[in-house]
Amino acid sequence: MHIVLTCDFINKSIYFIKCENEGVVVSILDIKKYPEEVLLHKSEFVKEIKKQEKKLFDDMVETMISANGLGLAAPQIGESCQIFVVGLEDRIIKIANPKIIDVIGRETMPEGCLSIPDYSADIERFYGVVVQGVNEEGELIKIEAKGLLARIFQHEIDHLNGKLIINHKI
Repeated sequence: MHIVLTCDFINKSIYFIKCENEGVVVSILDIKKYPEEVLLHKSEFVKEIKKQEKKLFDDMVETMISANGLGLAAPQIGESCQIFVVGLEDRIIKIANPKIIDVIGRETMPEGCLSIPDYSADIERFYGVVVQGVNEEGELIKIEAKGLLARIFQHEIDHLNGKLIINHKI
């Protein structure tokens, strides 16, 4: 298999990578920084997963990876919709309309955020969660997570609700 990548710089915040053997084009998007408005408000429910949402999932994964992040929520790239992606231990998770339906335990750990560079805080969160949502195929899913994965889910769901790590109090 031979893959040819071409990059075109459009402006300082977006560029496109085309993978010519598959005809796939993904965008690495600008990550919004606090106090941009889109980060401060609850995101819109996603009514249906269509081509546009699938492209958004893919763009968000590439953006998260390029920023060395563990998760990325749609408001962080300027989209007010309930979508987030997570990349942990060679696993990519894509969820729309996530909701925490069960929790266990609590723990406090330091957290950072791609939208608030050079800032971290000790944040108390649930140790384990069960998250229900819709995957990129529009199927209802439930994911049981503990430890770091549970923390990332909660962090990204906070973004979808307009809550940032600076809003947490221990």
